[in-house]
Order: sequence, then structure tokens, then C-alpha cells
Amino acid sequence: MVEGSLVSHLLELRDRLLRSVLAVIIVFIPLAFIANELYEFLAKPLMEQLPEGTSMIATEPHAPFFVPFKFAFAVAFAVSIPYLLYQMWAFVAPGLYRHEKRMVFPLLVSSSALFYLGIAFSYFVVFPLIFKFFASSAPDGVLVMTDINSYLGFVLKLFFAFGVAFEVPIATIVLVKIGVTTPDALAKKRPYIIIGAFILGMLLTPPDIFSQTMLAIPVWILFEVGLFASRNFFKPANRDEEDEEEFDMDSEFEAAENQLESLDSRSDEGP
Repeated sequence: MVEGSLVSHLLELRDRLLRSVLAVIIVFIPLAFIANELYEFLAKPLMEQLPEGTSMIATEPHAPFFVPFKFAFAVAFAVSIPYLLYQMWAFVAPGLYRHEKRMVFPLLVSSSALFYLGIAFSYFVVFPLIFKFFASSAPDGVLVMTDINSYLGFVLKLFFAFGVAFEVPIATIVLVKIGVTTPDALAKKRPYIIIGAFILGMLLTPPDIFSQTMLAIPVWILFEVGLFASRNFFKPANRDEEDEEEFDMDSEFEAAENQLESLDSRSDEGP
């Protein structure tokens, strides 16, 4: 019985993974035809800050062909995130309580929106500032010409850093909702969280004060947003309701086992 259940779960996991991979591939196919245009859009914040007469370069023979496709695939993955999160939720949903299932959909929508907001903030706000700083700080006689592959890795790292950092309100609300902490306890830890935000900015961004601050300050503000929301719109999980739901689930399992036992006894008795 347990072995059959394990096999069914593994088969469902395989199906969910295959659907996720297929979704990314379906989104990637049309993007592959405009890969160069996508990369030009990605490079625009840097190109606008480069000195006149300079451009980006490719230091590897295959880079002009493969780098735009790598970015197109990254875009396809980012676009598919809501569907990927849905597949993850669909796999774990049978083991969740009813109140947990009610929380999942709003969390999926808000976390996806905040991730995209973090990417947009890094592209439209952070990139122009840090690239202007980098280009203007070059010593005399140094010609700024960035390799396209190095640039892609740099901006993808920043996209991921800001996308994850913008999930702070969701993490705050979830911690309060499941009863791990309280808004008042989080408010008392505000100085440590501010220091942690700057440490996070130091670890995830280039080693300059501008990009570190541009990540740390939004993390702090978003923490305050999550703290405000958890204090005014969400309440900690009710343990009595969880125990009642657990009792209901145990009762259902016990009833199902009794039915199976009665069917087995009838089959043993014969006609």
C-alpha cells in the first residue's frame, strides 16, 4: 500500500516536471526568433552610458550567436515562473490543510508579481545608475568595452538578487501567518534586519556602495511593508482550527481503512 502510494507520487512528480520543462520550451521557441532584439534591449542601459564611439565586444567566436539565445532562454524561464509555481503547488496541495490551500493562490500571485517588480526595478532604476558610475570611474586611457557574455552573467545575477529581495514581504507575512513569529517580535529586531539587508546587498551585488545601497534600501522598505500587512491584514494561524482539521483528516483516513477492512473480510468469506 505504501509502495504503491510512493510510486504514484513519483509518477506525478515526473509528470509535473515534464510539464514544467515543456512550458519553458514552448515559451522559448518564439523568443528564439527575436533573441538578438531581446539582447539589444538588455544591453541598452549599458550602451547609453558607454563613451561615444565604443561598443560591447565578443571575446569568444561563438558568443555572438549563443549569448542572445542564453538570454532568450532565461526570459522564457522567467515568464514561465507562475506556471512552474502552480505545478509545484498542485503537487503538494493534497497534503495541505484547507486554510493553507486558501493562502497558496494569493501567495503565488503576489510572489510572482514582486519577483517581476524586482527585475523591473533593477533594470530601470539600478542599471542606469551603476553603469553610469562604472563608466565614469574608468581611469584615463582605459577604454570601456564590455564582453557580451560577461555582461549577461552580471545582469542575470542582479536580476535574481533583486527578484529574490523583493520577496521579503511574502516571507514576513508567511512567518507571521504560520505562527513562527509575531509582528511585534519582528519590529523589535528591525535594527538587525537593516544590518542584514546591507550585508545581503554586499553579498549579492557588485562591490560598490551604490548597488549595495540600491538593494539594501528596498529590502528594508519591503520588510516594513510586510510588517504592516502582517499586523493589519493577517492574523497568526489558529492552532485549534489546525487541530480540528487534522482530527477530521484522521477520521477520514480511519473510516477509509475500516471500509477496506470490511471489503477484505467479505472477500475472504466468499459467496
